[in-house]
Amino acid sequence: MTMPDGSQASPQGGAPHNGRAPGPGPFAPALVRYFPILEWGRTYNTGVLTSDLVAAVIVTIMLIPQSLAYALLAGLPPVVGLYASILPLFAYAVFGTSRTLAVGPVAVISLMTASAAGAVAAQGTALYLEAAITLAALSGVMLVIMGLLRLGFLANLLSHPVISGFISASGVLIATSQLKHVLGVSAGGETWPEMLGALARSIAQTNSWTLAIGVPATLFLFWVRKGAKPALVRLGLKPRLADIVAKAGPVVAVALTILAAVLLDLSGKGVKLVGAVPQGLPPFALPSTDLTLIEQLWVPALLISIIGFVESVSVAQTLAAKRRQRIAPDQELVGLGASNIASAFSGGYPVTGGFARSVVNFDAGAETPAAGAYTAVGIALASLFLTPLLFYLPIATLAATIIVAVLSLVDFQTPGKLWRYSKPDFAAHMATIGITLLAGVELGVIAGVGVGLLLYLWRASRPHAAIVGRVPETEHFRNVLRHKVFTVPHVVSIRIDESLTYLNARWLEEYVLERVAERPELRHVILMCSAVNEIDASGLESLEAINHRLVDGGIGLHLSEVKGPVMDHLQRTHFLEELNGRVYLSQDRAFAELAADDGRGDEPTPDMARGMI
Repeated sequence: MTMPDGSQASPQGGAPHNGRAPGPGPFAPALVRYFPILEWGRTYNTGVLTSDLVAAVIVTIMLIPQSLAYALLAGLPPVVGLYASILPLFAYAVFGTSRTLAVGPVAVISLMTASAAGAVAAQGTALYLEAAITLAALSGVMLVIMGLLRLGFLANLLSHPVISGFISASGVLIATSQLKHVLGVSAGGETWPEMLGALARSIAQTNSWTLAIGVPATLFLFWVRKGAKPALVRLGLKPRLADIVAKAGPVVAVALTILAAVLLDLSGKGVKLVGAVPQGLPPFALPSTDLTLIEQLWVPALLISIIGFVESVSVAQTLAAKRRQRIAPDQELVGLGASNIASAFSGGYPVTGGFARSVVNFDAGAETPAAGAYTAVGIALASLFLTPLLFYLPIATLAATIIVAVLSLVDFQTPGKLWRYSKPDFAAHMATIGITLLAGVELGVIAGVGVGLLLYLWRASRPHAAIVGRVPETEHFRNVLRHKVFTVPHVVSIRIDESLTYLNARWLEEYVLERVAERPELRHVILMCSAVNEIDASGLESLEAINHRLVDGGIGLHLSEVKGPVMDHLQRTHFLEELNGRVYLSQDRAFAELAADDGRGDEPTPDMARGMI
């Protein structure tokens, strides 16, 4: 925006840091747009380095057990989770715009990966791993293309009620799927009823030693999330140090259960262990070019892309707002796409920005995406030197890590809020939950989008409109059913609270003509268009039809408060020439002139409020 003095206003709406807008420096603006590292890298210093390193240490401690656990959830070898936590973080540091987003494996995307790859191959097979890698590549390419075409707005197809319902249902599915590892039984299933049925049939085969590992680990991790930090502070630790130690809770659980597995010979007692984990950096991998496999995976890859982007950008925007920063959604598509491509070529699976890790990264003081790159270095060092220690790690411990993480995703408050606020949104929310639980994650999100769009179309086809009158001693016009206002019998003012499109054009005709039929003394109709942002061809046709019907009845049709862009479009047609009334700049002027055009000297009469609509 150009200010009166010729300067440019800040797009963020606030003053730039240090009172100066950061310029592009030696780099072209277009280059900075696609490589945000060129912007924040110019001002990188030792103070920022220290903050990023501290955050990286904390997130690395948190990410190591999570990466192993989420790979297990995706049906992949645990080491694949480590592979997906190295190169993707470097890629996001170069292309991402969020200063604090932590990219890597997350629970919901891991579940969707398991569902998609499981549809084409059995877990544990080479084809299954190839499918997971191909999913990452397809998702990455789709995200990059959407970013370059600036299609970030497509994520708006997923409303908050749909996303909330999908994540809650996915949390329930994920937690249920991990109970078999805590019990030490074999139980499959893609839907919630299938999982519960399989667990019920196998409950008699519960391994008591596995249960003795899984239940205490779960309870300990639940306590760590809420109670560890306050307990450590009471013991005398400073809050920052107590927070770091508390974040290491999962690592403590891993260490203690590994020790128990060694000392008690749990493998000989039927407790499943992680086993040998390949030592070293991620290998170079190639996604499949098999067109048959790609044909089977492109729809799941698209859903993973959209869900991952929505989850990631929501977290990034929330955290950016707290520091008065901003992100570029279209460039975020590119950043996440590059991360997924990097994951695919390093033997990983689809990744996105994780809520819990990002919040930890933010709270730990990360100031730039370099914190993610330092985290990747920490994960790489763990892959090189710590993987032999994971041989005796019980699978039940990883399952406990997943259960504790995902149950925080289940939102029990949103259904009640939506029921009170918006019944259509409640319907979309519950439909998403129900279909996700009963039919699986892919159908769940598709159904949620479908229900949300249908409800939107239904609401748009029946927009709100109101008969308005003048508030006494003002120039304001309000709904006659809500306020005490002045009206006259021979003039009806109709405020249209929606753009006129093919969805509601016929409805407008019926609404106006019904109001006209109710008033035999009517001589003028004013359409108050202050809320009309667009009139498409169908809307124009309806206005023309209304005009012709009113001409036949000897009634004038007038428009008021038409916005400039809408008027520009109307002036390209013959409608204004055929209009048998006038176009007024203000509703007050229209009402004043037409109320006086009576011929009988009637005075305006007050319309009392008659309830709410």
